[in-house]
Amino acid sequence: MGNERSDNADIRYITEEELPAWDRALARGFLRPHVADGVEYRRLQFEPNRFQGAFDPFDPTRCVATFRSFDIELTVPGGGTVRADAITGVTVNSTHRRRGLLSRMMTTDLTDAHRRGCPVAILIAAEYNIYGRFGFGPATANAGLRIDVKESGGLRADLPESPGGRIDFVTMAELRELGPDLHERWRRGQPGAIARKPYYWQLVTGEVTLPGFDWKEPFAAVHRDASGAVTGLMVYRLDDNWDGPVPNCTLTVGAFLALDAPTAVALWRLAFSVDWVRTVEIENLAPDDPLPLWLNDPRQARPGREVADFMWLRVLDVSAAFAARRYGAPGRTVLEVTDRDGWTEGRWALEVAPDGTGRCTRTEDLADLALGAGQLGSLYLGAETLPRLVAGGLATELRPGAAAEADLLLRTPLRAWNPDSF
Repeated sequence: MGNERSDNADIRYITEEELPAWDRALARGFLRPHVADGVEYRRLQFEPNRFQGAFDPFDPTRCVATFRSFDIELTVPGGGTVRADAITGVTVNSTHRRRGLLSRMMTTDLTDAHRRGCPVAILIAAEYNIYGRFGFGPATANAGLRIDVKESGGLRADLPESPGGRIDFVTMAELRELGPDLHERWRRGQPGAIARKPYYWQLVTGEVTLPGFDWKEPFAAVHRDASGAVTGLMVYRLDDNWDGPVPNCTLTVGAFLALDAPTAVALWRLAFSVDWVRTVEIENLAPDDPLPLWLNDPRQARPGREVADFMWLRVLDVSAAFAARRYGAPGRTVLEVTDRDGWTEGRWALEVAPDGTGRCTRTEDLADLALGAGQLGSLYLGAETLPRLVAGGLATELRPGAAAEADLLLRTPLRAWNPDSF
């Protein structure tokens, strides 16, 4: 009977005192048993006017939908950054679906984000077909790998080494101390990467836990160069499987950061040399990572379980967003963008100078290409190309050859990647 009601829920920004009801609704919306209160962690995340909740008018204490956002710095092609409205914790309880609750919360959030001056919004889509109607498009991808240690032959012997470098195992307390600075240095060179809030490190190191998510202390190793500076880290876990008397263990890499190739080589050599390990599984690797080419047999780097779109992006301010990134070649193209919510609607001239800087301004000139707001989001970080969008029927070439020409402008030397859930 509950799905037949036509009442409107009360949607509002919650107070900190309402976090227990919000946390329970979040667990229910994600189909997770609410085994215990997760408010300790929610308090670390809490910001006024950023946690939305929908409350049942027949029981005003019952939260039936959730929505949270926070501002975060996003690295864009060329090493620049923009402020992004990061959306997460989006749920609608099954008793209150198809009543427009998500649309109302999303409209409120994006309007506020635009008012705050966020050029883009980002989120991770649990289902592919939900967020395109709000102007989001896939902007990064996961690329898991599964490698048979013996059959791959391990890493080639001719790879660059780190003279005087060393690897040390560290405690979770040491990881909380060393990780943030390393990540900050790394993510500024990786388009698609986002900054990490302090509570990120508290959660991944077990200082704070979320009920319902089993946390076991992983192995954590850092690489130091000859001067003692930390240049990389690897966090992994091991299962303890045996084929009778024969070890058949899998080493699963959950986190991997390296500032240079010699550091990466040293850390991967460690992963491939751990006793009893038959398989190395990497949950999420950058699409341009050279690891498969470093193996003696690259065929053994097979796709893992996590190969899919990951972070989605929505442009809110075309001029600010496109001025922040860098481009592959000088030139000019005009894009006709359709946007049901109006943020990016209209005709835009993208002009790129010989030094790789660019600007995107409104124009009355004839358009070269036509596309939607979601496709603009997919192009922004370089996750997609215009020729592929045209071939897929998701963009229209209005002038012959325009897609290939614009692709040269938008091309990035490093594909976007974000290893972090949020």
